[in-house]
Amino acid sequence: MNTIQLEIVTPTHVLDEGQVSYVRCPGIDGSFGVMANHIDGIIALGVGEIKVKKDGKEKYLSTSGGYAEIMENRLELLVESAEKSSEIDAKRAEMAIQRAEKRKKESNVEYDETRLGASLARALNRLQVSKR
Repeated sequence: MNTIQLEIVTPTHVLDEGQVSYVRCPGIDGSFGVMANHIDGIIALGVGEIKVKKDGKEKYLSTSGGYAEIMENRLELLVESAEKSSEIDAKRAEMAIQRAEKRKKESNVEYDETRLGASLARALNRLQVSKR
Protein backbone atom coordinates (compact mmCIF):
# COMPACT_ATOMS: atom_id res chain seq x y z
CA MET A 1 0.00 0.00 0.00
CA ASN A 2 1.47 3.37 -1.03
CA THR A 3 -1.08 5.61 0.65
CA ILE A 4 -1.83 7.01 4.09
CA GLN A 5 -5.21 7.91 5.60
CA LEU A 6 -5.51 11.70 6.16
CA GLU A 7 -7.93 13.43 8.48
CA ILE A 8 -7.81 17.15 9.24
CA VAL A 9 -9.59 18.19 12.43
CA THR A 10 -10.38 21.80 13.40
CA PRO A 11 -12.53 23.09 16.28
CA THR A 12 -15.45 23.48 13.85
CA HIS A 13 -15.19 20.64 11.34
CA VAL A 14 -13.48 17.46 10.19
CA LEU A 15 -12.07 17.01 6.68
CA ASP A 16 -11.69 13.34 5.84
CA GLU A 17 -9.36 13.36 2.84
CA GLY A 18 -9.28 9.56 2.59
CA GLN A 19 -6.23 7.76 1.23
CA VAL A 20 -3.50 10.12 -0.02
CA SER A 21 -0.03 9.47 -1.39
CA TYR A 22 1.80 12.44 0.19
CA VAL A 23 1.27 15.28 2.68
CA ARG A 24 3.65 18.19 3.33
CA CYS A 25 3.10 20.07 6.57
CA PRO A 26 4.53 23.27 8.08
CA GLY A 27 6.37 22.09 11.18
CA ILE A 28 7.56 24.71 13.64
CA ASP A 29 11.13 23.67 12.81
CA GLY A 30 10.53 23.50 9.05
CA SER A 31 8.36 21.64 6.59
CA PHE A 32 8.15 17.86 6.64
CA GLY A 33 6.56 15.26 4.40
CA VAL A 34 4.56 12.16 5.25
CA MET A 35 4.15 9.13 3.01
CA ALA A 36 3.07 5.54 3.53
CA ASN A 37 4.96 3.63 6.23
CA HIS A 38 6.19 6.80 7.96
CA ILE A 39 7.44 6.30 11.50
CA ASP A 40 4.89 7.14 14.21
CA GLY A 41 5.18 10.50 15.94
CA ILE A 42 3.62 13.76 17.06
CA ILE A 43 4.94 16.97 15.51
CA ALA A 44 4.04 20.60 16.28
CA LEU A 45 2.77 22.63 13.32
CA GLY A 46 3.23 26.32 12.65
CA VAL A 47 1.51 28.79 10.35
CA GLY A 48 1.88 27.63 6.77
CA GLU A 49 0.73 25.62 3.82
CA ILE A 50 -0.42 22.00 3.81
CA LYS A 51 0.09 20.22 0.50
CA VAL A 52 -1.92 17.06 -0.16
CA LYS A 53 -1.24 14.77 -3.11
CA LYS A 54 -4.02 12.34 -3.99
CA ASP A 55 -4.56 10.42 -7.23
CA GLY A 56 -1.82 12.46 -8.93
CA LYS A 57 -3.51 15.79 -8.09
CA GLU A 58 -2.28 18.38 -5.59
CA LYS A 59 -4.45 20.32 -3.15
CA TYR A 60 -3.31 23.14 -0.88
CA LEU A 61 -4.67 24.33 2.45
CA SER A 62 -3.74 27.17 4.77
CA THR A 63 -3.31 26.48 8.48
CA SER A 64 -2.52 28.57 11.52
CA GLY A 65 -0.84 25.76 13.44
CA GLY A 66 -1.57 22.76 15.61
CA TYR A 67 -0.25 19.20 15.78
CA ALA A 68 0.30 16.29 13.42
CA GLU A 69 -0.12 12.77 14.77
CA ILE A 70 1.30 9.99 12.63
CA MET A 71 0.35 6.42 13.54
CA GLU A 72 0.08 3.18 11.58
CA ASN A 73 -0.33 4.70 8.07
CA ARG A 74 -2.73 7.32 9.39
CA LEU A 75 -2.09 11.07 9.65
CA GLU A 76 -4.33 13.21 11.78
CA LEU A 77 -3.82 16.97 11.68
CA LEU A 78 -5.28 18.69 14.74
CA VAL A 79 -5.20 22.34 13.71
CA GLU A 80 -6.61 25.70 14.76
CA SER A 81 -7.79 26.32 11.20
CA ALA A 82 -7.62 24.74 7.75
CA GLU A 83 -8.84 26.49 4.62
CA LYS A 84 -8.71 25.07 1.11
CA SER A 85 -6.94 27.41 -1.33
CA SER A 86 -10.11 27.64 -3.42
CA GLU A 87 -12.15 28.81 -0.41
CA ILE A 88 -9.83 31.60 0.80
CA ASP A 89 -11.12 35.12 0.24
CA ALA A 90 -7.97 36.86 -1.09
CA LYS A 91 -9.44 40.36 -0.66
CA ARG A 92 -10.23 39.65 2.98
CA ALA A 93 -6.68 38.36 3.50
CA GLU A 94 -5.25 41.52 1.89
CA MET A 95 -7.41 43.69 4.17
CA ALA A 96 -6.18 41.73 7.21
CA ILE A 97 -2.58 42.35 6.11
CA GLN A 98 -3.22 46.08 5.78
CA ARG A 99 -4.89 46.22 9.22
CA ALA A 100 -2.06 44.32 10.88
CA GLU A 101 0.62 46.47 9.24
CA LYS A 102 -1.19 49.67 10.27
CA ARG A 103 -1.61 48.47 13.86
CA LYS A 104 2.01 47.34 13.99
CA LYS A 105 3.21 50.83 13.04
CA GLU A 106 0.95 52.42 15.66
CA SER A 107 1.78 49.98 18.48
CA ASN A 108 4.42 50.65 21.13
CA VAL A 109 3.72 47.68 23.37
CA GLU A 110 5.88 44.57 22.88
CA TYR A 111 2.99 42.19 23.61
CA ASP A 112 0.86 43.80 20.93
CA GLU A 113 3.73 43.59 18.46
CA THR A 114 4.02 39.84 19.03
CA ARG A 115 0.29 39.39 18.56
CA LEU A 116 0.24 41.60 15.49
CA GLY A 117 3.21 39.72 14.02
CA ALA A 118 1.31 36.45 14.37
CA SER A 119 -1.79 38.01 12.82
CA LEU A 120 0.27 39.32 9.91
CA ALA A 121 1.90 35.90 9.36
CA ARG A 122 -1.51 34.20 9.24
CA ALA A 123 -2.90 36.74 6.76
CA LEU A 124 0.20 36.55 4.52
CA ASN A 125 -0.01 32.76 4.53
CA ARG A 126 -3.72 32.79 3.61
CA LEU A 127 -2.99 35.17 0.72
CA GLN A 128 -0.12 33.03 -0.54
CA VAL A 129 -2.12 29.80 -0.38
CA SER A 130 -5.12 31.44 -2.09
CA LYS A 131 -2.98 31.86 -5.20
CA ARG A 132 -2.46 28.09 -5.58
